Amino acid sequence: MARGIDHLVIGIRDLDAGARFYETLGFQVGARNRHPWGTENRLVQFDGSFLELITVGPGAEPPPHGPRSFSFGAFVRDYLARREGLAMLVLDSADAAADAQAFAEAGIGDFEPFFFERRGRRPDGSEVHVAFTLAFAREPSIPGAGFFVCQQHHPENFWNPDFQRHPNGATGIGAVVLSVSEPDSHEGFLAAFTGSDGRSVTGADRSYSLARGRLDVLTLDDAAELYGSIETDGEPSLVAFAVEVEDIDRMTHRLAGLPHQRIGSRLVVPASAGHGVAIAFEQRRSDIDPSR
Repeated sequence: MARGIDHLVIGIRDLDAGARFYETLGFQVGARNRHPWGTENRLVQFDGSFLELITVGPGAEPPPHGPRSFSFGAFVRDYLARREGLAMLVLDSADAAADAQAFAEAGIGDFEPFFFERRGRRPDGSEVHVAFTLAFAREPSIPGAGFFVCQQHHPENFWNPDFQRHPNGATGIGAVVLSVSEPDSHEGFLAAFTGSDGRSVTGADRSYSLARGRLDVLTLDDAAELYGSIETDGEPSLVAFAVEVEDIDRMTHRLAGLPHQRIGSRLVVPASAGHGVAIAFEQRRSDIDPSR
């Protein structure tokens, strides 16, 4: 069964400046949170998925990677030492321990599940307890991108409709883009990680339909054509994502004065303006007239 997009980890060196940029795009951005190992984030929440804007906070001491341990904090630190952008793709999990075992059996990552907890805040400022277990996968030929699944242990404390109301009418993540030289060459890993068999689309490109959203695996040229401009550091990279909005015409006014272009039916903010990741806005699929 296909997993759904849980969240995207977006590395930003100046977290508050990044949050202001996303607010300018019309998103409601949550308060700053700190992980036990020192990374700090601010979230943009939708119904069932979210964007995690993340940086390395003062005094951070993330543990190193181990033979059977994947260090989230070390990965974010090393990513930000190279660049800003879309660092990690996270899918949802009902049982992270079982997923970790499945990943080991599939040969895509023999890591121990990783549990952590922190305090969160409701819109009224009151504190709540949230906890997660992560199961990591790894594709050695894509060292610059992280992949894991996330199990929520107290979802009632995390998901909140008050956080999901955005001035730009955003309703969720429609797609995430992985740019590689040969999309077919990663089929085994991506099918095992997503739980979905990829299908061929234009040229060499492939697309994986997920329980929530989709993963598009595109050549560098095709990704640049569809998203205006993308940024990589010379290796396979997560380079772009698309957000569904209630009214694409209203989004046109929201983006006035910001670098963007219309590509097909979508509005795209290039990676050069988006802290290293291209951001597309598209009409919510349920609002599209199928007869057109």
